[in-house]
Amino acid sequence: MKKTLTTTLLLITFLLVSCNKKNVDSIDAPTTDKINLFIWSGLNTYYLWQKDVPNLADNRFRNFEELFSFFRGFSSPETVFESLRFKPGLVDRFSIIVDDYVALENSFQGISLNNGMEFGLVRYANSTTQIFGYVRYIIPNSDAEIKGISRGMIFNTVNGTQLTDTNFGNLLFGNNSVYTIGFANYNSGNPTSNSTSISLTKTELQENPIPISKVFDEGTKKIGYLLYNQFSSSFDGELNTAFADFKAKNINELIVDLRYNGGGSVQTATYLGSMITGQFNGQLYSKEVWNQKVLDAIPADRFINNFTSQIRNLDRNGNVILNQNINSLGLTKVYFIVSSSTASASELVINSLSAYIDVQLVGVKTVGKQVGSITLYDSDNLQRNGPNLNTNHTYAMQPIVLEISNKNNENHPEGFTPEISLPGIFIQENFGNLGVLGERSDPLLDRTLTLITTGAKGILHTKNQIVYEEIFNSKLATPTRNNMYVDF
Repeated sequence: MKKTLTTTLLLITFLLVSCNKKNVDSIDAPTTDKINLFIWSGLNTYYLWQKDVPNLADNRFRNFEELFSFFRGFSSPETVFESLRFKPGLVDRFSIIVDDYVALENSFQGISLNNGMEFGLVRYANSTTQIFGYVRYIIPNSDAEIKGISRGMIFNTVNGTQLTDTNFGNLLFGNNSVYTIGFANYNSGNPTSNSTSISLTKTELQENPIPISKVFDEGTKKIGYLLYNQFSSSFDGELNTAFADFKAKNINELIVDLRYNGGGSVQTATYLGSMITGQFNGQLYSKEVWNQKVLDAIPADRFINNFTSQIRNLDRNGNVILNQNINSLGLTKVYFIVSSSTASASELVINSLSAYIDVQLVGVKTVGKQVGSITLYDSDNLQRNGPNLNTNHTYAMQPIVLEISNKNNENHPEGFTPEISLPGIFIQENFGNLGVLGERSDPLLDRTLTLITTGAKGILHTKNQIVYEEIFNSKLATPTRNNMYVDF
């Protein structure tokens, strides 16, 4: 987002919110009431569906007594927040509230309490309740790496208990920092224990979202491959460096692997699109629609994100922390590896580029998240560094505030399906044979390389292909799960 937009938004927020906060500060209200007022004020100001929620109407409550009386009907700030969402799970699928904004901020930068084993959870082929985990990849310098866990390993128990669709949350994502994983043989999707167990301990880790960047020389084709797992602004410089290497090696084809990328920064997504291309500098990349209050107060061009030739990142105080020329490749075609975990900012890049160049997809249907959020804090202007930040709690909200589309006013809330939404190959990962990421032993990468070098899709059985239901993954347990956000 542009700083001019930020300034205007802050002015709007100050006028709409600060009066409420100053008034309530003069009332002897419990901390919970003040948290709830922050929730109501923030959603009343910015929530994309504010006009569709009667309890968020500007004239819904005549005074603070009525508003606080409304809060009495709820047991916690979380239940207040949920009550104010518009058709949660159906229309609003992604707004969240957290009680620890430090963990949320860390998550944006790839920092989390983690044992280093990133995994997906899948239903057994012959059971509607039992599930198993497959290891996607291992974060370097983690306990999982030290213990020798590797991509492709299968597990089905935690602390001796079989994983099911009702207990995996407590077993894998509870307050326990240590658990013991029981490994298994794949057995055609019905894993059987192999008597191997490993205890894992969670520590604070920062994950580099660019673990693999390399070039394949295939005859006349020089094919760049980038595994990219999060749109994290902290690593914009490293992303640009990877493209500098691609440029120096004169690649003429590019594969961007987004199969485990749930999203992140809209600004970083714009940078990535500009790195892949370069010939569209200054042209429309994406455009945002906010709620009517914001749209009425701000010029329309403030919601435009254009292709750019420059990375210019600011900290929350407006100081420049990264200023670089973008290394652009000028490509007219790009290949993305995708999965049912590919979401938000990943889909934004696919959508925005598809309006300009040939985009091909290899994998399965993506999530379908065409909406974005901002982080709101309990201060006079709803910012982290705003006046009178309430230090009695650490609640923050990440509500959906915008819908985003490409230059043709297109977005895909249903997700992108290879061969249907865009050309490519529909193929799911084989959990019994994942191969090595970044190597031809990875079936999805091998299939993409073959498509580039020969044009052949291989032997396809799309109509009869069994797509196993992946019900959860370890990234979804982080505060930034499938998030697409703008800085404001």
